[in-house]
Amino acid sequence: MGSRTSALVLALALVACVSPAERKCLLSGSWRSDTGCRMVVSVLGKDGSFSGSYLPGPATRDSEILTSPLEGSQQDARLVPQPTFSFTVHWQLRDSETARTTVFLGQCYVDTNGEETLHALWLLREAAESPEEDWKATRIGTSIFTRIK
Repeated sequence: MGSRTSALVLALALVACVSPAERKCLLSGSWRSDTGCRMVVSVLGKDGSFSGSYLPGPATRDSEILTSPLEGSQQDARLVPQPTFSFTVHWQLRDSETARTTVFLGQCYVDTNGEETLHALWLLREAAESPEEDWKATRIGTSIFTRIK
């Protein structure tokens, strides 16, 4: 076996030895959800706190929603390679008095190819007119985000 072949076999063995648990998942950057929404995490603090913006996608069908601020936190990615996270979006609405807030809770995963995905459960809350209308003010769903390169 030549030295090039040996080097190739060694390199492939080393890559195969790096498990998904050893790959780090960082939230900073741009992400797109499975509904076309875009999330940009622009500030990631050493304590795991982060902030950024959330842009609605075509699936929202709501031209009233503007780019909205988000704030959240994640587990320390130095200690946990696939951290859990949470963040809140306070929706900025055009010419509307309706208050809306969404909270996301999820985990960042890294697959064997090093691709990161965020799997999240969300609760969207709209202001209710009265306690009798409270039952219809909260929606629940899931989103999967992939990194925009």
